[in-house]
Amino acid sequence: MSNKELKYKKLIVLLSIVIPLVVASLFGIRLDGVESLSFLPPIYATINGITALVLVSAIIAIKNKKRLLHERLIKFALLLTSSFLVMYIAYHMTSDSAHFGSEGMIKYFYYFILISHIILSVVIIPLILITTVRGLSKHFDEHKKIARITFPLWLYVAVTGVIVYLMISPYYK
Repeated sequence: MSNKELKYKKLIVLLSIVIPLVVASLFGIRLDGVESLSFLPPIYATINGITALVLVSAIIAIKNKKRLLHERLIKFALLLTSSFLVMYIAYHMTSDSAHFGSEGMIKYFYYFILISHIILSVVIIPLILITTVRGLSKHFDEHKKIARITFPLWLYVAVTGVIVYLMISPYYK
């Protein structure tokens, strides 16, 4: 492993630990005197939906041997995901979380989607970073191997983010 790859590996490990810890810790912080950013959930849900479309477009691009388009689409998906994360944190630091109010089987479905979404949103961080580094480093065989895992999980997180929003949106105050 080269020095450059070792630096990336250390950065990936660091970000994979720090991002979920920061997000979790920020749930307990409320910014006093800051107006609620309650308008953000439909925006970041839309960003999740666009991310899903961009990811599918990136797969189509690479299957059609359009490597540069694929790379640009993935970079755009990374930007969208990062934007989502910033807005998500900002919302939860200024607003109370909505609570799901339905009963019966729909409640169990909602919590299954929500919990799997949350768990996979943590799992996907190192996978996205490793996949990206391998692609940018032109280690295409290794990139392709891990991308087969990263793509469906990233897509699942993006799509379930939209589903969670649509299911919880009637309960926003």
